[in-house]
Amino acid sequence: MALYAYKAMDARGRKIFGRMDAVNPVDLEMRLKRMELDFINGGPVKPNRWGGMQINRRELITFCFHLEQLSSAGVPIIESLTDLRDSLDNPRFREVLAGLIESVEGGKTLSQAMDEHPQVFDSVFISLFRAGEESGKFTEVLKNLGETLKWQDELAAQTKKLVMYPAFMGTVVLLVTLFMMLYLVPKMVGFIKNMGQELPLHTQILIATSNFFVNYWYLAIGLPILIASAIAVAVKTNPRARHRFDAALLGLPWIGEILNKIILSRFAAVFAMMYASGISILDSIRTTQGIVGNVVIQEGLQRVEEMIGEGQNVTVAFQNVGLFPPLVIRMLKVGENTGSLDTALANVSYFYNRDVRESIARVQALIEPAMTIVVGLILGWVMLSVLGPIYDTITKLKF
Repeated sequence: MALYAYKAMDARGRKIFGRMDAVNPVDLEMRLKRMELDFINGGPVKPNRWGGMQINRRELITFCFHLEQLSSAGVPIIESLTDLRDSLDNPRFREVLAGLIESVEGGKTLSQAMDEHPQVFDSVFISLFRAGEESGKFTEVLKNLGETLKWQDELAAQTKKLVMYPAFMGTVVLLVTLFMMLYLVPKMVGFIKNMGQELPLHTQILIATSNFFVNYWYLAIGLPILIASAIAVAVKTNPRARHRFDAALLGLPWIGEILNKIILSRFAAVFAMMYASGISILDSIRTTQGIVGNVVIQEGLQRVEEMIGEGQNVTVAFQNVGLFPPLVIRMLKVGENTGSLDTALANVSYFYNRDVRESIARVQALIEPAMTIVVGLILGWVMLSVLGPIYDTITKLKF
């Protein structure tokens, strides 16, 4: 399907502009006709490289909550989707829901209709809806999925906090350094040189550094941006570069450990939800490989899938791959032996989630004094290099 922009007219003669997924213009016209709209003109929308209006996680949470409430009240799925469509503010999501309604009215199940919109509903989402439809636990699946999405939203906020705070402090340190090297130090260099005495080594290094920033400021500013852009392109286009980059992220002091816990916490929570919904272990592991967002851990999960497929139990497979620490392996073993693997996985997710909160708090508590020390060292170097020669000159004066 492609996304079409259309102009149509309703029964009152009012012109309506919108967007809708359709196979071709004829299919678009038929879909609009079923919505009691007369098609005027339209055409496919060119992909927007900046993403356009996206459907975020908060809107998917609202989607699950409304469907759960209406489903538990016995409202038919088409009426539930129609009510939800009419209450949404995001026009893109309204278009998607209109497409779902059309597909369900055409005889498809909701999960099959959602499969036509992979840019909105990922494989985990669709698999859970399909499992709910097949097991008759549709309302329960919606409730669990909504809770998991809320948890993922909170986890994403924690991850952003972990990354943004060091980035902000690092930017502050960089700007302070640029200010001193491009403005402050050059103002003082002329005065220092006019004193006519031999300059100490650290002062000569400071002057050379300042001269480099003044004469090659475009390199000092542009080179880091160029390197970051090159790394981003390589990671996106080269699988080997992506593997090395993801491995390097996990190997970072403190931050890498937290990222590893965040990824495994997300995996355990979604795996537990899928397994509790009646999806097999192998299908659950295979589906959750796409949500971890790290090639190294994804490859580990692929090895886990292979070992379980060869007949090994879940605990041994995870233990052999080395993804989880011994405490978590013991929790999995108990859950597998008692037949409550979903509960054990939920406990693993809770264990990691709590650990992530505490780790982020510790890292943030360390970042501020660390950045303060860095700024203090730079300022101390500048002051020592500038004031040292001045002090030496003053001490040699005879009054």
